[in-house]
Amino acid sequence: MSSVEQHPEPPTELRRPGRWVALAVLVLAVLLVAVDATVLGLATPFLSEDLEPTGTQLLWIGDVYSFVIAGLLVSMGSLGDRIGRKKLLLCGATAFGAVSVLNAYASSPEMMILARALLGVAGATLMPSTLALIRNLFHDARERSLAIGIWGAMASAGAAVGPVVGGFLLEHFWWGSVFLINLPVMAVLVVVGIKLIPESKNPAPGPWDMVSVGLSLVGMIGVVYAIKELAANGGSWPVALAGVGGVGALVWFVRRQFRLPAPLLDMRLFHHRGFSGAVLADLLTILGLSGLVFFLSQFLQLVQGRGPLEAGLAELPAAIGAVTAGLLAGAAARRFSVWSVVTGGLAAIGLALAAVAAIHKDTAYPLIGALLLVVGVGAGLAFTVTSDVILSSVPKEHAGSASAVSETAYELGAALGIALLGSIVTGVYQDFATPPGVPAPTSSAAHESLGGAVEAAKTLTEQQGTALVSAAQDAFLEGLRLAAGVGAAVLLATAVAAWFLLRGQELEEGIVHA
Repeated sequence: MSSVEQHPEPPTELRRPGRWVALAVLVLAVLLVAVDATVLGLATPFLSEDLEPTGTQLLWIGDVYSFVIAGLLVSMGSLGDRIGRKKLLLCGATAFGAVSVLNAYASSPEMMILARALLGVAGATLMPSTLALIRNLFHDARERSLAIGIWGAMASAGAAVGPVVGGFLLEHFWWGSVFLINLPVMAVLVVVGIKLIPESKNPAPGPWDMVSVGLSLVGMIGVVYAIKELAANGGSWPVALAGVGGVGALVWFVRRQFRLPAPLLDMRLFHHRGFSGAVLADLLTILGLSGLVFFLSQFLQLVQGRGPLEAGLAELPAAIGAVTAGLLAGAAARRFSVWSVVTGGLAAIGLALAAVAAIHKDTAYPLIGALLLVVGVGAGLAFTVTSDVILSSVPKEHAGSASAVSETAYELGAALGIALLGSIVTGVYQDFATPPGVPAPTSSAAHESLGGAVEAAKTLTEQQGTALVSAAQDAFLEGLRLAAGVGAAVLLATAVAAWFLLRGQELEEGIVHA
């Protein structure tokens, strides 16, 4: 066991005026960044009709935002440590607002792809900066745990809130409105941030290594792209090349960090068993949450026939559970223990995923809502406590880099959850037998996705269409059950690992034992 002392600040710093107002604005920015990752899904049909992108362009419009965020988080966290986290946050907020306008008024697919990529760059400056600034705003360990709980709850809730916000806006306004909602929030962030958020940075940061920045970007984008493509379209040489190239770049990145006197990411942090265990639990918590919410969203709309807004509202128990548990997680970890709270949270998600294997077309909503609530509570407990451990177990000057590790785990977990569980759902789904009499082109379209089957059925007679949709729904459910079973096994195994890796880890007043 080793311990990292956090030296107490002067008493005046413990009660910094306006810190809770500043926190409210910071977590609202985090919520918006998380919402922006999911809100576009519902707007895609309207955007497609207006901009007429090709299938490949449409994929890039949907994916490039998360690709760029995942690729730049570590670099931006390190940049904030060097130039000042407040300065990076305010620049990023201004850019996020400006680029949101570019997204809303994009007039071509190419312009939309570029705008989404730039929005990802701005988003990457916001996420690690907010968590690192919380470290600087709240010096009291218990207050900081509550603040991180609120931050974690908003990050977890973003994925569930996105469809609700998108559904409401699209029923009343044009598709660009899903981006323009960012403007007032970012304006408030800049105004409040200038007055209330204190500046913080590493007093002796060293140079910003551009080679490491490039390796991190290429490595993360290569790996995430390969995972997503493998899930959506199966293996191919370009996908294999991207995956191998991404892994190679990340290996080179890690080796380079050990050699640099001022690394972009201090790899020695991972020597702490608690830190490594928290990052692993962080990643797999979001894997379970995002994978389940993503596929249940399709189930609610395409199998049970709910509209976008109704489906979004039906997923709210996950957000409510995450927010409530996030607020209580710090107190629970102190009353019981870090390892028991994280293990319990992971086990709750795993058991809820196992229960999903029993759902069918006519499963009543109360059971689905209860499962989502359990998943939300589990994610709120595990994600919040692991974020607290990650942030608290490093010296203050490295808060940005540690925050970036937590955020990268979040983004990678979301990508892996959708991609890995998605590959299982897609693989099972595409094997379903087409009913007799369905033309080959229609059958081919139906096997692409469940949404494709619903659209293809509209070109058939009522009897044929009903048979096709029923067969497709059965196949989707079979794939969903298998994916839920695999997800449950992964989460329960992670719960066992967390039991051992986080044993002895404690959150105390001013001291964190690692």
